Amino acid sequence: MTPTAEALLADLDIDAAALDAKYRIERAKRIRPEGAAQYVDTSGMFARYSDDPWADPDFTRAPLNDEVDVVIIGGGLSAILAGANLRKAGVESVRFVERAGDFGGVWYWNRYPGAACDTQAILYLPMLEELGVMPSRRYATQREILAHFQRVAQHFDLYRDTCFQTEVRDVSWDEEAARWIMTTDRGDAMRARHVVITSGAMMRPKLPGIPGIVDFKGHSFHSSRWDYDYTGGTTMGGLTKLADKRVAIIGTGATAVQVIPHLAESAQHLYVFQRTPSSIDERDNSEFDSAWLASLQPGWQRELLENFTAQTAGILTDRDLVRDGWTSVMTNIRFLLERAEVLGLKVESPLELMQVADYMKMEQLRARIDDVVQDPATAATLKPWYNRFCKRPCFSSNYLPTFNRPNVTLVDTAGKGVERITEDTIVVDGKHYPVDCLVYSTGFEFGAAIAKHISYSVHGRGGISLVEKWADGAATQHGVVTNGFPNLFIMSTAQTGLSFNFAHMLEEQAKHIAYILDRALSGGARTIEVTTRAQDEWHEELDRAALPMVEFQRECTPSYLNFEGQLARVNARDFPYGGGPFNFYGILADWRAEGNMRGLHVTHYGQDGRSEEIPAPAHTDCTISESSNT
Repeated sequence: MTPTAEALLADLDIDAAALDAKYRIERAKRIRPEGAAQYVDTSGMFARYSDDPWADPDFTRAPLNDEVDVVIIGGGLSAILAGANLRKAGVESVRFVERAGDFGGVWYWNRYPGAACDTQAILYLPMLEELGVMPSRRYATQREILAHFQRVAQHFDLYRDTCFQTEVRDVSWDEEAARWIMTTDRGDAMRARHVVITSGAMMRPKLPGIPGIVDFKGHSFHSSRWDYDYTGGTTMGGLTKLADKRVAIIGTGATAVQVIPHLAESAQHLYVFQRTPSSIDERDNSEFDSAWLASLQPGWQRELLENFTAQTAGILTDRDLVRDGWTSVMTNIRFLLERAEVLGLKVESPLELMQVADYMKMEQLRARIDDVVQDPATAATLKPWYNRFCKRPCFSSNYLPTFNRPNVTLVDTAGKGVERITEDTIVVDGKHYPVDCLVYSTGFEFGAAIAKHISYSVHGRGGISLVEKWADGAATQHGVVTNGFPNLFIMSTAQTGLSFNFAHMLEEQAKHIAYILDRALSGGARTIEVTTRAQDEWHEELDRAALPMVEFQRECTPSYLNFEGQLARVNARDFPYGGGPFNFYGILADWRAEGNMRGLHVTHYGQDGRSEEIPAPAHTDCTISESSNT
């Protein structure tokens, strides 16, 4: 820490050494040797936790054995944006294959009470300006978000050739035909020139690997598959069937923060089992100011997106156009710059003030807990002791007051998690808590590379599987193409520019993939594949940019953002780009502006329409060649 930062800390009466020591102590409590393996996936005996409660149980259709230009696997926001950008590029032959009953992705599955976005809807909902619509309030509810996603799908005619309630079994490359062959649980054997895999980072729920989890005889479900038949109510609350029920919820992350106030209002008693407290900031869900809306100029949504992304990536902008809890750390930096000038302190770079600004923010949030929560012991256990962005920040006006209710018990596990589960109790530190209903709010398989958590197999050239290919971590260019898998495109969090506004990341990926596919299809390409040299060059850039991010995450409390505190070379390859989303989007834009498809090897059909594959050279950049029978 620089002398200027130390002087500002002294001026603010913040003891950095004491805070650092506290952060390390709290982190150590939560480190578990099994890392991410402490969770179990929702397959086998746990498959019911990921079933679709919203789909038509009687749905059926005839198998398909046809061919399209592009198959997009998935129906969430990434798939919708990929399809919309392909439509804008003039690509008509696009099919979606989606296991759910409709478009919507995470907002199709997550219909828990209180479900809403935690970044402003004006940022999170894509293509608002393009479609000429506006959200009703600053933070949209699940119903409004799902309706908007489906509006985008309708606008771009994405329902035209879509296979809902269909699970992909295998995707394999046919070398001779230069086609992908896709089989499904509906008996399909589709062929596609190109395939886009959208991984759905928050689609597959995970459960805690707690001893006795299979022994519980009460009612249980995952928050992403809410059982309203049991609880009553809607996404707006009113869970009247819980009036005589003792309810437990395991987890206190972003979903639980929205759910818990509704459970508390309706349950006879609610037990909240906490391992790591979330940071809770105010949530101003007011309507948008009409005068401000009227002042918006063309390009306003892009301007807001870039302003938000820059600030949450630690880039000091001239103005804060967003002005909410997400950008408050940068607001603190502006304050510190002004304070440094008053004190006559020299600031070489605003970045040297980042940690001071973070301490300020977290101290403010901890003080807010003392102001709201009446019981000092409960308030103490709700306090987060880590840097602001070690876990996803949460925003709520009714979460903290919930712990003042007489029918709510916070069970803090001192970072260890629940000890075990019996037929009718949850056990922590030897004490049994009797419950009738257990809600798992334990998140999703977010951090794992796509090859390890998709439910179907993918086989590329020579029959190698994507899991085998990525055994030592993801291998891509820009996170979207991988050598040995021609005409395959991937949308995930690995090696890409992850933003706290997830929708912005997906929009940039979709734009990039649509650009490549448009060039390939309009140019009559037979195959398009990244070279190993291009992959190696991208990995060198990843390694260069990763160091600050890895160092930061290694000091963070365990979470899905740092593989539960176990960062290693292998999973670092599955990490987002360390240079931040703002810089990453610039890299993609610059690559497209070059116009030469650098790093991609492309083959074309011969004049007679027949072709012979020309293997992609291992050490060349963009190679465009025609292939013909010889």
